[in-house]
Amino acid sequence: MMKEHSANHEQEEQITSCLNESIGRIQDMFTDTPDLIIRKLTIKQTGEKAAIVYMEELTDKTCLNHDILAPLQLESGNPSDDFITNVGYVKPESLWTRLRLNLMLGNSVLFIEGRGTAYILDSKGLPTRAIEDPQQEPSLKGAHQGFIEIGSQNIAMIRRYIPDKELKLRRYIVGRRGQTAVTLIYLEDVAQPDIIKVFEERIQSIDVDAIINTGELVEFIEDQPLALLPQILTTERPDTAASQILQGRCVVVVDGSPSVLVAPATFMSFFQTVDDYSSRWSISSFLRILRIFAFFIAIFLPGFYISVISYHFEIIPMKLLLTLGESRGQVPFPPFVEAIIMEVTLEMLREAGVRLPAPIGQTVGIVGGIVIGQAVVQAGLISNVMVIAVAFTAIASFIIPNQDMMAAVRLMRFMIMVLATWFGFIGMVVGMMTIMGRLITLNSLDTSYGTPIAPFNAADWKDTLLRVPLWLMNNRPLSTRAIQAKRQGRNRGWKEKQ
Repeated sequence: MMKEHSANHEQEEQITSCLNESIGRIQDMFTDTPDLIIRKLTIKQTGEKAAIVYMEELTDKTCLNHDILAPLQLESGNPSDDFITNVGYVKPESLWTRLRLNLMLGNSVLFIEGRGTAYILDSKGLPTRAIEDPQQEPSLKGAHQGFIEIGSQNIAMIRRYIPDKELKLRRYIVGRRGQTAVTLIYLEDVAQPDIIKVFEERIQSIDVDAIINTGELVEFIEDQPLALLPQILTTERPDTAASQILQGRCVVVVDGSPSVLVAPATFMSFFQTVDDYSSRWSISSFLRILRIFAFFIAIFLPGFYISVISYHFEIIPMKLLLTLGESRGQVPFPPFVEAIIMEVTLEMLREAGVRLPAPIGQTVGIVGGIVIGQAVVQAGLISNVMVIAVAFTAIASFIIPNQDMMAAVRLMRFMIMVLATWFGFIGMVVGMMTIMGRLITLNSLDTSYGTPIAPFNAADWKDTLLRVPLWLMNNRPLSTRAIQAKRQGRNRGWKEKQ
């Protein structure tokens, strides 16, 4: 958030008209800062003495030399009348605290003898990378470009999809030391003002040293941070962010992070992908049903195995029961310990594959999945059926498209395993009821998390478990509480004329 009201008075002091005093103040302000460059010069047109101050590693050298220093020293111009027209902007400023912030952001500051105002010159040259295909959200038919760490470029990519004057931006500075730029983006004639107000209040109330990425920001603004289920959607795709804005939601861009926040979010929004809207509606509907089915498999399959082996073996057909008995005959551990060993091993292999370099990570997966799995079965530590159950569970969890939801599923799976060990099927039913109850009671920016399932909303089922043809989805989701509900007109009118 902004600086506290009790900030040091010295920081709010205005600059003086004496050039040497200003230079001395800058040197005192940035002690032990060897990359601070102070370059004295004389403006050719007026003969005034001046000094340009900038951070060497944060400034674009080409812009500095050709667009700033060359006009000042080699060309004519009046410093009070847009004397430098090649840079992005020239902004007069007289407060030291703002001058310091702009220097740290990569801008240059021009001091002129006899003037009580300095000039902030746009010369940012922050390290950046090329726009690439998002690694966490790959797409078969969607655009192959993802957000990067430069907030202004991320905003530009969103504007490319929505070149509308109603697309509004509200910028905030979060962090006393980090001074991170956080930008709230929404459609003014679509987004619900109450949601924008809640978002704004929560961002402005943050009082920390710095916000490094979107994950930190989420913990400060989500409704119930102790809940396992994610309540705010994150995405690396500009097309996904633009689509959510058009539905009436808000997007938050954090400078320095390659992902953005989308809110309010519902439970079903974590199972939707950008390919759902570029594929045929029948295929998209099938895939969504498959993801929901995988969600329940990933949570309950190990618990189901434990319940059946420990308490309810009478429901198993005799031939299968004999196979299970033969498989578990040499296993020295009870089903819960057996399941815990395999699940913990799987989590360690997953984490190792993520943290290691890609070639080594693939090797770890092969070694863990084939060599270790085969070895523990032959050693009699784990049964064949348990290996199959864990493999199905892992595959099911990989189908879930959102990483935050996938992580929540992994934790809920262990809870269900404990309940199944204690109470069998009854424990699993209690666990399922607890999860469903939690879904109903959660909120995302004061919006019901379980909608349109609970509270039930028939109109929004067109784009939930099933995805009807796009020409039938005339209205925006009611869960966004958009003030302009209609998003498209009557399509396929040509069909009626035939």
